[in-house]
Amino acid sequence: MRPRPEWMSLKDGLILEFLEEHDLELPAKPLYRNLNRHGHEIGYSTVRQRLGELEDHGLIEKVDDAGYYQISQKGQAYLAGEVALSDLETNGDA
Repeated sequence: MRPRPEWMSLKDGLILEFLEEHDLELPAKPLYRNLNRHGHEIGYSTVRQRLGELEDHGLIEKVDDAGYYQISQKGQAYLAGEVALSDLETNGDA
């Protein structure tokens, strides 16, 4: 299990791993449906909330104004263990 900052939920890793593994750009609703379809129990409101938090910290990025998200390079680096925990403590705007 990789270390995670206090703000990060266990579901965040699930979302990041799913987006990376499937190389997808998805809005919240299809992401929620596909996570559940693949056996992950997560609520739609949780997906929406966590997408916002992950975007704030630079681990995912919006692809367009339609609300499609993809994992960012920082998110991929986090999954690979290449991002220091201290680099995740503040949001991406800091």
